[in-house]
Amino acid sequence: MTDSLSAENLFNIQGRKVFLTGASGFLGRTFARTLLVNGAHVVLVGFSERFDQFVKQATDEFEGRISSYRADLDDTNRFRGVLETIVEREGTMDVIVNNAHMLGARTGFNSVSGLLENASKEQVAGNLAGGIVWPLLAVQVLGRGMIERRHGSIINVASMYAVVAPNPKLYQGTDFLNPVGYSVAKAGMLAFTRYVASFWGQYNIRCNALLPGAFSNTEEETENSVRLNDPFTQRLVDRTSLNRLGRPFDLSGALLFLASDASSYMTGQSLIVDGGWTIT
Repeated sequence: MTDSLSAENLFNIQGRKVFLTGASGFLGRTFARTLLVNGAHVVLVGFSERFDQFVKQATDEFEGRISSYRADLDDTNRFRGVLETIVEREGTMDVIVNNAHMLGARTGFNSVSGLLENASKEQVAGNLAGGIVWPLLAVQVLGRGMIERRHGSIINVASMYAVVAPNPKLYQGTDFLNPVGYSVAKAGMLAFTRYVASFWGQYNIRCNALLPGAFSNTEEETENSVRLNDPFTQRLVDRTSLNRLGRPFDLSGALLFLASDASSYMTGQSLIVDGGWTIT
Protein backbone atom coordinates (compact mmCIF):
# COMPACT_ATOMS: atom_id res chain seq x y z
CA MET A 1 0.00 0.00 0.00
CA THR A 2 2.80 2.41 0.87
CA ASP A 3 4.50 1.88 -2.50
CA SER A 4 1.30 2.77 -4.34
CA LEU A 5 1.32 6.19 -2.67
CA SER A 6 4.76 7.15 -3.93
CA ALA A 7 4.96 9.85 -6.58
CA GLU A 8 6.99 7.44 -8.70
CA ASN A 9 4.02 5.06 -8.90
CA LEU A 10 1.19 7.58 -8.91
CA PHE A 11 2.58 9.53 -11.86
CA ASN A 12 4.06 6.56 -13.70
CA ILE A 13 3.46 6.56 -17.48
CA GLN A 14 6.33 4.22 -18.32
CA GLY A 15 5.55 2.26 -21.48
CA ARG A 16 2.21 3.91 -22.14
CA LYS A 17 1.26 4.82 -25.69
CA VAL A 18 0.33 8.47 -26.05
CA PHE A 19 -1.18 10.16 -29.10
CA LEU A 20 -0.31 13.88 -29.40
CA THR A 21 -1.40 16.41 -32.02
CA GLY A 22 0.32 19.74 -32.56
CA ALA A 23 3.53 18.03 -31.49
CA SER A 24 5.93 20.63 -32.86
CA GLY A 25 3.98 23.66 -31.65
CA PHE A 26 4.95 26.00 -28.85
CA LEU A 27 3.39 23.89 -26.06
CA GLY A 28 3.38 20.65 -28.03
CA ARG A 29 7.17 20.34 -28.06
CA THR A 30 7.29 20.47 -24.27
CA PHE A 31 4.33 18.09 -23.99
CA ALA A 32 6.15 15.60 -26.21
CA ARG A 33 9.41 15.85 -24.29
CA THR A 34 7.63 15.56 -20.94
CA LEU A 35 5.97 12.33 -22.04
CA LEU A 36 9.16 10.92 -23.55
CA VAL A 37 11.39 11.78 -20.59
CA ASN A 38 8.93 9.91 -18.38
CA GLY A 39 9.06 6.73 -20.44
CA ALA A 40 6.05 6.92 -22.74
CA HIS A 41 5.95 5.88 -26.39
CA VAL A 42 4.60 8.93 -28.18
CA VAL A 43 2.76 9.04 -31.50
CA LEU A 44 3.37 12.54 -32.85
CA VAL A 45 1.07 14.23 -35.35
CA GLY A 46 1.80 17.52 -37.09
CA PHE A 47 2.85 19.10 -40.34
CA SER A 48 5.37 21.69 -41.46
CA GLU A 49 9.10 21.78 -41.77
CA ARG A 50 9.38 22.49 -38.06
CA PHE A 51 7.54 19.25 -37.31
CA ASP A 52 10.04 17.26 -39.39
CA GLN A 53 12.94 18.92 -37.59
CA PHE A 54 11.47 18.25 -34.17
CA VAL A 55 10.76 14.60 -34.98
CA LYS A 56 14.33 14.06 -36.18
CA GLN A 57 15.79 15.65 -33.07
CA ALA A 58 13.50 13.76 -30.70
CA THR A 59 14.03 10.46 -32.52
CA ASP A 60 17.78 10.80 -32.13
CA GLU A 61 17.35 11.40 -28.41
CA PHE A 62 14.57 8.89 -27.70
CA GLU A 63 15.26 6.16 -30.21
CA GLY A 64 12.55 3.54 -30.51
CA ARG A 65 9.89 5.47 -28.61
CA ILE A 66 8.59 7.83 -31.27
CA SER A 67 6.26 7.39 -34.21
CA SER A 68 5.33 10.35 -36.39
CA TYR A 69 2.57 11.10 -38.88
CA ARG A 70 1.93 14.20 -40.99
CA ALA A 71 -1.54 15.72 -41.17
CA ASP A 72 -2.86 19.22 -41.87
CA LEU A 73 -5.73 20.75 -39.87
CA ASP A 74 -7.21 21.95 -43.15
CA ASP A 75 -7.64 18.38 -44.41
CA THR A 76 -10.15 16.57 -42.21
CA ASN A 77 -10.48 13.56 -44.50
CA ARG A 78 -6.71 13.11 -44.54
CA PHE A 79 -6.64 13.28 -40.75
CA ARG A 80 -9.22 10.50 -40.44
CA GLY A 81 -7.10 8.38 -42.75
CA VAL A 82 -4.02 9.05 -40.64
CA LEU A 83 -5.94 8.00 -37.53
CA GLU A 84 -6.99 4.73 -39.15
CA THR A 85 -3.38 4.08 -40.14
CA ILE A 86 -2.25 4.74 -36.58
CA VAL A 87 -4.73 2.18 -35.28
CA GLU A 88 -3.40 -0.41 -37.73
CA ARG A 89 0.29 0.26 -37.08
CA GLU A 90 0.44 1.38 -33.46
CA GLY A 91 -2.42 -0.47 -31.78
CA THR A 92 -4.41 0.92 -28.88
CA MET A 93 -3.51 4.22 -27.26
CA ASP A 94 -3.45 4.62 -23.50
CA VAL A 95 -3.65 8.40 -23.67
CA ILE A 96 -4.97 10.87 -26.26
CA VAL A 97 -3.76 14.47 -26.09
CA ASN A 98 -5.73 16.77 -28.39
CA ASN A 99 -3.45 19.79 -28.55
CA ALA A 100 -3.33 21.08 -32.15
CA HIS A 101 -4.78 24.46 -33.00
CA MET A 102 -4.19 26.64 -36.03
CA LEU A 103 -2.85 30.05 -34.97
CA GLY A 104 -2.46 32.98 -37.34
CA ALA A 105 -4.39 35.30 -39.61
CA ARG A 106 -6.22 32.36 -41.19
CA THR A 107 -8.06 31.87 -37.91
CA GLY A 108 -8.23 35.56 -37.02
CA PHE A 109 -5.32 35.85 -34.61
CA ASN A 110 -3.60 39.23 -34.34
CA SER A 111 -5.73 40.65 -37.12
CA VAL A 112 -8.73 42.99 -37.13
CA SER A 113 -10.37 40.39 -39.35
CA GLY A 114 -10.76 38.21 -36.27
CA LEU A 115 -12.94 40.73 -34.42
CA LEU A 116 -16.53 39.75 -33.72
CA GLU A 117 -17.87 42.23 -36.30
CA ASN A 118 -15.48 41.01 -39.00
CA ALA A 119 -14.93 37.28 -38.44
CA SER A 120 -15.57 35.09 -41.47
CA LYS A 121 -17.07 31.63 -41.40
CA GLU A 122 -13.75 30.32 -42.74
CA GLN A 123 -11.89 31.74 -39.74
CA VAL A 124 -14.42 30.32 -37.31
CA ALA A 125 -14.29 26.97 -39.10
CA GLY A 126 -10.49 26.97 -38.79
CA ASN A 127 -10.77 27.44 -35.05
CA LEU A 128 -13.43 24.76 -34.77
CA ALA A 129 -11.17 22.32 -36.63
CA GLY A 130 -8.62 22.38 -33.81
CA GLY A 131 -11.08 22.85 -30.97
CA ILE A 132 -13.82 20.44 -32.00
CA VAL A 133 -13.40 18.50 -35.26
CA TRP A 134 -9.92 17.03 -34.78
CA PRO A 135 -10.54 16.07 -31.13
CA LEU A 136 -13.85 14.48 -32.09
CA LEU A 137 -12.26 12.42 -34.86
CA ALA A 138 -9.33 11.37 -32.67
CA VAL A 139 -11.65 10.22 -29.90
CA GLN A 140 -13.96 8.43 -32.34
CA VAL A 141 -11.23 6.46 -34.10
CA LEU A 142 -8.63 5.91 -31.37
CA GLY A 143 -11.27 5.54 -28.67
CA ARG A 144 -12.45 2.21 -30.09
CA GLY A 145 -9.40 0.47 -28.67
CA MET A 146 -9.85 2.20 -25.34
CA ILE A 147 -13.44 0.92 -25.15
CA GLU A 148 -12.30 -2.63 -25.93
CA ARG A 149 -9.61 -2.48 -23.24
CA ARG A 150 -11.83 -0.60 -20.77
CA HIS A 151 -9.05 1.86 -20.05
CA GLY A 152 -7.84 5.26 -21.24
CA SER A 153 -7.28 8.93 -20.52
CA ILE A 154 -8.24 11.69 -22.95
CA ILE A 155 -6.76 15.15 -22.45
CA ASN A 156 -8.19 18.09 -24.39
CA VAL A 157 -5.95 21.16 -24.36
CA ALA A 158 -8.32 24.12 -24.19
CA SER A 159 -7.63 27.61 -22.82
CA MET A 160 -8.56 29.93 -19.98
CA TYR A 161 -10.59 31.70 -22.67
CA ALA A 162 -12.95 28.75 -22.61
CA VAL A 163 -14.22 30.01 -19.25
CA VAL A 164 -13.56 33.77 -19.35
CA ALA A 165 -13.68 36.26 -22.20
CA PRO A 166 -10.63 38.12 -23.48
CA ASN A 167 -10.52 41.68 -22.15
CA PRO A 168 -10.42 44.11 -25.10
CA LYS A 169 -8.36 46.58 -23.05
CA LEU A 170 -5.43 44.16 -23.23
CA TYR A 171 -5.26 44.52 -26.99
CA GLN A 172 -5.87 48.25 -27.47
CA GLY A 173 -3.05 49.93 -29.36
CA THR A 174 -1.24 46.62 -30.03
CA ASP A 175 -0.86 44.22 -32.94
CA PHE A 176 -2.33 41.38 -30.89
CA LEU A 177 -5.87 39.99 -30.92
CA ASN A 178 -7.51 36.82 -29.66
CA PRO A 179 -10.38 36.13 -32.11
CA VAL A 180 -13.96 35.24 -31.36
CA GLY A 181 -13.62 31.84 -33.06
CA TYR A 182 -10.97 30.74 -30.57
CA SER A 183 -13.15 31.34 -27.52
CA VAL A 184 -16.08 29.61 -29.18
CA ALA A 185 -13.96 26.59 -30.13
CA LYS A 186 -12.31 26.21 -26.73
CA ALA A 187 -15.62 26.56 -24.87
CA GLY A 188 -17.00 23.89 -27.16
CA MET A 189 -14.05 21.70 -26.29
CA LEU A 190 -15.10 21.81 -22.63
CA ALA A 191 -18.62 20.70 -23.56
CA PHE A 192 -17.11 17.90 -25.63
CA THR A 193 -14.91 16.92 -22.67
CA ARG A 194 -17.92 16.61 -20.37
CA TYR A 195 -19.88 14.67 -22.98
CA VAL A 196 -17.13 12.09 -23.50
CA ALA A 197 -16.63 11.76 -19.74
CA SER A 198 -20.35 11.21 -19.23
CA PHE A 199 -20.90 8.64 -21.96
CA TRP A 200 -17.59 6.76 -21.75
CA GLY A 201 -17.13 6.62 -18.00
CA GLN A 202 -18.86 3.24 -18.14
CA TYR A 203 -15.83 1.97 -20.07
CA ASN A 204 -13.37 3.30 -17.49
CA ILE A 205 -12.27 6.02 -19.92
CA ARG A 206 -11.56 9.41 -18.40
CA CYS A 207 -11.72 12.70 -20.27
CA ASN A 208 -10.45 15.97 -18.84
CA ALA A 209 -9.40 19.36 -20.17
CA LEU A 210 -6.17 21.26 -19.54
CA LEU A 211 -6.61 25.03 -19.69
CA PRO A 212 -3.40 27.08 -20.05
CA GLY A 213 -3.38 30.78 -19.31
CA ALA A 214 -1.01 33.39 -20.76
CA PHE A 215 2.25 31.74 -21.84
CA SER A 216 5.31 33.39 -23.34
CA ASN A 217 6.77 32.27 -26.62
CA THR A 218 10.23 33.75 -27.03
CA GLU A 219 12.05 30.79 -28.59
CA GLU A 220 11.35 32.08 -32.07
CA GLU A 221 9.89 35.11 -33.78
CA THR A 222 6.57 34.26 -35.35
CA GLU A 223 3.40 36.23 -35.92
CA ASN A 224 2.09 34.78 -32.63
CA SER A 225 5.18 35.31 -30.47
CA VAL A 226 4.75 37.16 -27.19
CA ARG A 227 7.72 39.51 -26.95
CA LEU A 228 8.93 40.08 -23.40
CA ASN A 229 9.80 43.74 -24.04
CA ASP A 230 6.42 44.52 -25.58
CA PRO A 231 3.89 46.67 -23.62
CA PHE A 232 1.29 44.01 -24.34
CA THR A 233 3.38 41.48 -22.41
CA GLN A 234 3.49 43.78 -19.39
CA ARG A 235 -0.29 44.00 -19.48
CA LEU A 236 -0.49 40.21 -19.36
CA VAL A 237 1.96 40.06 -16.46
CA ASP A 238 0.08 42.74 -14.52
CA ARG A 239 -3.19 40.85 -15.00
CA THR A 240 -1.74 37.57 -13.66
CA SER A 241 -1.79 36.90 -9.90
CA LEU A 242 1.70 35.36 -9.94
CA ASN A 243 3.03 38.40 -11.81
CA ARG A 244 4.63 36.44 -14.62
CA LEU A 245 3.78 34.64 -17.82
CA GLY A 246 3.65 30.89 -17.93
CA ARG A 247 6.50 28.79 -19.27
CA PRO A 248 5.75 25.59 -21.19
CA PHE A 249 7.18 23.34 -18.46
CA ASP A 250 4.66 24.87 -16.01
CA LEU A 251 2.17 22.55 -17.73
CA SER A 252 4.29 19.41 -17.47
CA GLY A 253 3.11 18.41 -14.01
CA ALA A 254 -0.54 18.87 -14.93
CA LEU A 255 -0.05 16.82 -18.10
CA LEU A 256 1.54 13.95 -16.18
CA PHE A 257 -1.23 14.12 -13.58
CA LEU A 258 -3.97 13.76 -16.19
CA ALA A 259 -2.11 11.10 -18.19
CA SER A 260 -1.30 8.92 -15.19
CA ASP A 261 -3.22 7.04 -12.51
CA ALA A 262 -2.69 9.98 -10.16
CA SER A 263 -5.96 11.35 -11.63
CA SER A 264 -7.73 7.97 -11.73
CA TYR A 265 -10.97 9.28 -10.14
CA MET A 266 -11.11 12.55 -12.06
CA THR A 267 -13.16 12.94 -15.23
CA GLY A 268 -15.11 15.64 -17.02
CA GLN A 269 -13.11 18.36 -15.29
CA SER A 270 -11.18 21.45 -16.34
CA LEU A 271 -7.70 21.85 -14.86
CA ILE A 272 -6.77 25.52 -15.15
CA VAL A 273 -3.08 26.45 -15.14
CA ASP A 274 -3.14 30.21 -15.58
CA GLY A 275 -1.08 31.82 -12.82
CA GLY A 276 -4.32 32.92 -11.14
CA TRP A 277 -5.74 34.81 -14.12
CA THR A 278 -9.30 33.49 -13.75
CA ILE A 279 -9.63 33.96 -9.97
CA THR A 280 -9.91 37.76 -10.08
